[in-house]
Amino acid sequence: MTVTVAALYRFAPLPDGADLAAPLDVLCAELGLTGTLLLAPEGINGTVAGSAEAIATLLGRLRGGWIFGERLAGLSVRLSQTDTMPFGRLKVKVKREIVAFDGGVTDPTRMVGTYVAPADWNAVISDPDTLVIDTRNGFEVAMGSFQGATDPATTSFGDFRAFVDGALDPGRHRRIAMFCTGGIRCEKASAFLLDRGFPEVLHLKGGILAYLAEVPPEESLWRGGCFVFDDRIALGHGLVPVPVAQEAA
Repeated sequence: MTVTVAALYRFAPLPDGADLAAPLDVLCAELGLTGTLLLAPEGINGTVAGSAEAIATLLGRLRGGWIFGERLAGLSVRLSQTDTMPFGRLKVKVKREIVAFDGGVTDPTRMVGTYVAPADWNAVISDPDTLVIDTRNGFEVAMGSFQGATDPATTSFGDFRAFVDGALDPGRHRRIAMFCTGGIRCEKASAFLLDRGFPEVLHLKGGILAYLAEVPPEESLWRGGCFVFDDRIALGHGLVPVPVAQEAA
């Protein structure tokens, strides 16, 4: 059986998120899905797996009508396939933030950086006037990254704020391009940088997963494997699992 995996997120006002967790949990269980979904006042985030039909049903419910109305209409989704279920069970949780950063102070619905399509990313990061930053944590960077990217050497995403304040300067770093696994961390990171006064902030639309899905290997500037938070561990081009021993190749 081929299993479809959906990595999804959306920053949107969900002040009633705590009330929506139970019906969402019931729906996912009825569809036979496994994985984790997080709800917070700022939106939804998570990765779930199941049959193609079940995933399509869930995405349809999230994007329009049902308990969310039209608030998740712009849901960001990246689909991939695998031969085995990558999660052991289903978890629907209510959190303060859908990606922990600063307790919800930074608001990506107010302003974010400029999105760069995967097809245009190579040109952006090859520009010597652009500072390219990997916003992920150190253990993720160690598995793979774009060549020449700066590693903030963080152990948690919240540490990125200290990196910015200690290592970056809006006067010197006039053009910054960032990337992360699926795009969600860059939404917050770009909003944070803009709030700090950095004049031009770019980020990879759809994250590394979109790049690996859309950019041919022969044109790729990616090196290694992209860590994912499930039993597949790391993905390569075409979003196929990469053996751990080959990740740093």
